[in-house]
Amino acid sequence: MDIKRVLASAPRDHDLGPERPLLTPWGEALHPLAVRQEHPHPQFVRDRFAMLNGWWDYAIVPMGASRTVRPPEEFDGRILVPFSPESVLSCVGRQLQPDELLWYVRRAPRPPLHPGERCLLHFEAVDFACACCVNGKVIGTHRGGYLPFVFDITEAIAAKEPGETLDAGENAEFIIALCVWDPSDTGTQLRGKQKLKRGGIWYTAQSGIWQPVWMEVVPERHIESLRLLPDAESGELTAEVDVCGTEGLLRLYVSDASGVQVASAAAPAEEGAVPVSARGAEEDERRRRVRVTLPVPGMRRWSPDDPYLYNLTLRFGADVVYSYTAFRTVVVQPDAAGRYRFFLNGEPLLLRGVLDQGYWSDGLMTAPADDALAFDIAAMKDAGFNMLRKHLKVEADRWYYHCDRLGMLVWQDMVNGGGAYDTWETSFRPTLWRSAWDNYSDTDTAHQEKLGAGDEHYRGHWRDSCRATVEYLGNHPSVACWVLFNEGWGQFDAAMATEMVHDLDPARPIDAVSGWYDQHCGDFLSVHNYFRPLKVYRDRPRDLRGYAAERGGRAFVISEFGGATFRVEGHSSFAHSYGYDTFEDAAAWRSAVRETLAQAAALVTDGLAGFVYTQLSDVEEEVNGILTYDRRVNKLEEDGGWHGSGF
Repeated sequence: MDIKRVLASAPRDHDLGPERPLLTPWGEALHPLAVRQEHPHPQFVRDRFAMLNGWWDYAIVPMGASRTVRPPEEFDGRILVPFSPESVLSCVGRQLQPDELLWYVRRAPRPPLHPGERCLLHFEAVDFACACCVNGKVIGTHRGGYLPFVFDITEAIAAKEPGETLDAGENAEFIIALCVWDPSDTGTQLRGKQKLKRGGIWYTAQSGIWQPVWMEVVPERHIESLRLLPDAESGELTAEVDVCGTEGLLRLYVSDASGVQVASAAAPAEEGAVPVSARGAEEDERRRRVRVTLPVPGMRRWSPDDPYLYNLTLRFGADVVYSYTAFRTVVVQPDAAGRYRFFLNGEPLLLRGVLDQGYWSDGLMTAPADDALAFDIAAMKDAGFNMLRKHLKVEADRWYYHCDRLGMLVWQDMVNGGGAYDTWETSFRPTLWRSAWDNYSDTDTAHQEKLGAGDEHYRGHWRDSCRATVEYLGNHPSVACWVLFNEGWGQFDAAMATEMVHDLDPARPIDAVSGWYDQHCGDFLSVHNYFRPLKVYRDRPRDLRGYAAERGGRAFVISEFGGATFRVEGHSSFAHSYGYDTFEDAAAWRSAVRETLAQAAALVTDGLAGFVYTQLSDVEEEVNGILTYDRRVNKLEEDGGWHGSGF
């Protein structure tokens, strides 16, 4: 064990000093009237949509200042949505406190609605709990900071405002008001790396709207959701489509990458089963789940080397939705020598990954532009990586789209939360004693308390959000693995969670516990190794549980390692830096990173199935990134990057 690295990694209470505002190239070029204007969901696109990003009025008020859901009469200023008030690009620069409420208000143009059409208001992510009003009427509430939600505002925007008549036409406006509360790390809700007192591996807590806001017009009879089940073995595509409407045909058209139609099929809504809906029994009667299966001639498989996508068009009555899909298989199974590997399309593939926190110097968890999302992916692919581990965050849906089209595999973390973590239990103990990783039950109530998982409300919230995340991202071919718990943070009953996710999505491997406190389940023995010589640890088949026991083995991955730090003057947020190995010279840092990556790749002959290097970019005082926090310097670039070899 490298004691110097252990001591350098120890959490410390210190003053970070003044923060240097850093703009990314996209943040510097940002125009407030053209913020994130792309359709947020490339796999579910309609033509009639309007983005509501831009200037909103905002006010931060004490909790309890009003007993009604009514915005304040005076505002503190304007905020640039979708950036949180804590970010530079929001033009606010103010930390929302747990005893405060954040109000947003803006006027929006009322879209022209033909008889029978509906208007839907979408929020891609709001942290954490919110209530939404339209024209003074509460239209809905939501809890959860990382997933999108939608409200039907048709009746609310048709209501008269004071002094307005209904014949105002297309130029009429309506008022949206959103009230947000976020307890941050004083609560037990899912929060990832956010902390009110940032420092080290914990980053600035952010609040409120932090992903795009938009609206769209849909026919009364319309497509509500789409689940794609491409089968690369049979060459068939199955689409499970929830529709609102009990009559008519659902039509599915498949085109190749050049736009030539290669397949089509149709199914009647009348024969579908009624799906489960949370909107009431009366509306359930009008909802159907339609299943369409069709062969795709000459089916071409997706891979990082050939990210081939098929375009889809779905029609139901007057509703038209555009989407895409891809064919590929991912599985963990033994190779010819009996060692368990990650297989893509039937071939073993060494996963060469990098840890991606998804933070930006000017937007915090919000990328300043769509091109910025694609930039990170392309930079890591150019550096020789074929996988990104999206760490403790659900990213904007367009990021997964870029991974799909550019050919980057994704290991998707679930977002952690819970109460305060016992530092000894989640950090010092497992770091100092490798033996502490085994036989640590995460169903023991005392252990759950120490890991921050003692609150049943949190556990229920985690289970619900885990299921929703799997359903939300399940159509993306780039998503190749679910990561459930990280370093014990908020961990509980990982074996139960693994079986739950496996039942939801049996076609993807699961990393049940990344770091330590393995529960002998899932598809990987997954360790973090920052302080010991890199090596492959052997699994014990007799200890395995669930479907891993039925299969007889798991693959081994080093799911975090590296972390060498190099601070680039003029491109760091703080004068001081946090990290394990500190380098003052860029060439020495590049040499150390290259050597560490080569050591990891060499373990493939000993049974290593994959690794995740820490990390993609610097974040605040943590300067161990390949890219600087402002994305202006690629620290590997001068030496040409690292180009690892697979099998």
